[in-house]
Parts: sequence; C-alpha cells; structure tokens
Amino acid sequence: AQQLIGKLAGAFPKFAEDVGDAFSILVLFVIASVYPMACEWFWRGQTVGKRLFRLRVIDATGLRLEPSQVIIRNLLRYVDVLPICYLVGCVTSLLTQRMQRLGDLAAGTVVVRSVQLKQPDLDQLLGARFNSLLELRHLAARLRQRVPPEIASIALDALIRRGQLEPDARVALFRDLAAYFRKAVEYPPEVAEQLADEQYVRDVVEILFRANL
Repeated sequence: AQQLIGKLAGAFPKFAEDVGDAFSILVLFVIASVYPMACEWFWRGQTVGKRLFRLRVIDATGLRLEPSQVIIRNLLRYVDVLPICYLVGCVTSLLTQRMQRLGDLAAGTVVVRSVQLKQPDLDQLLGARFNSLLELRHLAARLRQRVPPEIASIALDALIRRGQLEPDARVALFRDLAAYFRKAVEYPPEVAEQLADEQYVRDVVEILFRANL
C-alpha cells in the first residue's frame, strides 16, 4: 500500500503538469479561434480589431454570412499562418483577384472595408412624389416588419448611386429589388402594376426610412 501511494504521489506532479499544458492549449484555442468566430457571427463579420480598422467579412456573392463560413475561414487560419508569419495566407492573397487568403477561398468569403456614409437627405432623394404604396397603411407596416435592415440599406444605396450605374445594370438592379419587395408584401394589382421598378423601390424606401410616416 505504501508503495502504491508512493507511485501515485510521484505521478501527481506529472499529471498536474499535463493538465496545465492541456488547459493552456485550450485557452489559446479559445482566444485564437472561438473568439473571432463568435465575434464575426454576432457582429456580422467583425471582430474588435476589424471594427477599429473598419473592416468586415462578407459572403463573396453578397449573401448573408453563414456560421459554416465563419467556422471554415477561422479554422483554416492555422494553414494560412504556415510556415511562419502567415506566409501561405499572404501568398494566396497576392495571387487572388479579391485578395482572399486560403480560409476565405474555402469559405467563400472576402474581407472588405466598411465605408461610413453620411445620412442622405431623404427629401432631396425621394422628392415629394405621391406614394401609392403608403396609402395602404397595413401593408406599409407589414413591409417595415418583413424587410431586413440589410436589404433596406441596399435599396437606399441603389437609389443614391443610381446615376453612377450603367443603364443595363441599373435596370437589372431595380428589377431584382422590386421583385424582392413585391414578393415580401403583395400589394393589390391596381396599385403595384402601375409602378415602374425604380419607382416601386423608391416608394418602398420611403416607407422604410421616413420616421414620420
């Protein structure tokens, strides 16, 4: 019994050392991987550092960022860092058109710079045109409920930048936006069908952004 106790006592320091090493590895993994994963998911593609430098991770095709994409791009960071100083990631970024590291290529994501825009003058942008969609107040309220902020911002930005677009691109953009809004809330044909796509988007944006409606 004394020999057994002696062996256990001798093994305890080694066991404690192994536990300490395992805990240290776990802490490093949480800091290096779990923290950026959680931040990028809950803060829509941003960590504290990315916020400071006005950077954001987005889906490469413009869709909503998925949890699987966040996990993949952060786990592959361990490949990007090889062999030293993110050499693999730097080389990959230099060889890709969108400067994507290996993790971004695998996840289908890209890091972009968030540009802070001044709040537009809605009166000047939208004018004083009659808004037939606003006449049906219950459907206008439903629009505010169903349209996510991301889509609303895209529509507003499309109106702000419409003069910078090529004619074909402008027609296609407002056609797609109008189709999305028509599907989100179905207005009576006599109200919706008389509006061109760009005017339809303009009326929806007025409903979504004017606080006094």
